[in-house]
Amino acid sequence: MTGITAFGAYIPRRRLQRKAIGEANKWFAPGLANAKGERAMANWDEDSLTMAVEAGRDCLPAGEPAAERAHVDAITFASTSMPFADRQNAGIASAALQLPQEISATDIASSQRAGTSALVTAFDAIAGGRVKSPLLLVGERRKARAASSDEMRFGDAGAALALGSDKVIARYLGSHSLTLDFVDHFRGEGEEFDYGWEERWIRDEGFTKIVPRTVKALLEKTKVSAGDIDHFILPCPFAKLDQTIAKSCGIDAARVRDNLASNVGDSGATHPILMLVAALEDAKPGEKILVAQFGQGCDALLFEVTREIAELPKRNGVKGSLARRKEETNYLKYLAFNGLVELEKGMRAEVDKRTALTVQYRKSDMLLGLTGGKCRVCGTAQFPRTRICVNPNCKAVDSQDAYGFSERPGSVLSWSADFLTYSMDPPNHYGMVTFAEGGRLMADITDVDQGQVDSGMAVRMAFRIKDFDERRGFRRYFWKAVPAS
Repeated sequence: MTGITAFGAYIPRRRLQRKAIGEANKWFAPGLANAKGERAMANWDEDSLTMAVEAGRDCLPAGEPAAERAHVDAITFASTSMPFADRQNAGIASAALQLPQEISATDIASSQRAGTSALVTAFDAIAGGRVKSPLLLVGERRKARAASSDEMRFGDAGAALALGSDKVIARYLGSHSLTLDFVDHFRGEGEEFDYGWEERWIRDEGFTKIVPRTVKALLEKTKVSAGDIDHFILPCPFAKLDQTIAKSCGIDAARVRDNLASNVGDSGATHPILMLVAALEDAKPGEKILVAQFGQGCDALLFEVTREIAELPKRNGVKGSLARRKEETNYLKYLAFNGLVELEKGMRAEVDKRTALTVQYRKSDMLLGLTGGKCRVCGTAQFPRTRICVNPNCKAVDSQDAYGFSERPGSVLSWSADFLTYSMDPPNHYGMVTFAEGGRLMADITDVDQGQVDSGMAVRMAFRIKDFDERRGFRRYFWKAVPAS
């Protein structure tokens, strides 16, 4: 039996109020003025990859990563908004998650079906014997033009699924795919924004005809009755069309899952996986979950929840991410964080931020995995790892084993809130973080408001963008401290 063995999710804490978007743009687009709800808004130092990594951390065991995650033998990252066009994004995620180097890594992009197609491909790889325990990461942070319907509709998020045949919480029953070059929208090379086609055409000729055809074929292939479906997942931009499509397939409309449009938005290729995670949080043993995703055709996958789901350790997931929420009403901040307005950064920002790729490679375990050292002689943990132990009573030479800090709880020892240093979200918070099990690190502190940081505040480490080399199109990643709750 193969299927899903664990899940994880990450939704940024900022929730941009759609009313704020409407109020700012009603002079130009009056129809937006009465918009309701909110959409997930990534911080300036988050992108599709960092959110996918955070979802992966939620999915995988939180113990000693090198030991607990050694079973993962493949990683796939799916997104239509990858930070690098020619650098393996999945490889960065693998290093951040401290997965084994003896691992296959794949990027899958170019379609809203990237997440579901990656999931089907992973199950095919398991069936073929090529891999045993793959990890799927999906993340999305798409740009949209100001005052557009996409700006209202989109949302930022990450999701993760661990797959395999041991302690399966949702058995994989099968899938069916339909591939058609039905272009509902597209984004050409070098373009920042999607170009969308007429909504009625997409609804009537696209969703209404293509999705039922795929779902019915899957039910016939798996010999499962439509009446046996307990959770029907279909990300859809048209209100109640998902219920109409369910009915046309013989599925009870009451079984249609909430598409999270009111509090997350549409997270693109991430969304079917995010909705699947939300369904698994509620599902009971024996229930069947059908996931469908539209995009130049359609993917449909069917799962049956097992008794193992009751034994799965609690994780943050979708519910935890939704609870970790901060209302954002500053529309200009959203525009700035997404590069849609150009801010005057001042002379202090005029620094050449070229990254030495040699150092990046040689120190990748430290920079991407936040790996330090622990002395075998005295047990002192330190970051960074050095040849000589920092314990003045020890000073043993070449005595340190690799020791990961990314999953260690910490607290703020001392801190500063700096308005002089350039920051996308001033003031720039940073300070000395001490870890409960030993070791300390001078780190940036993010996802905080002015006046929130204080000595003793509990924090955890988060994988984020350190800075951008805009001249060369490179972004550098490192770890930052965020509030523990």
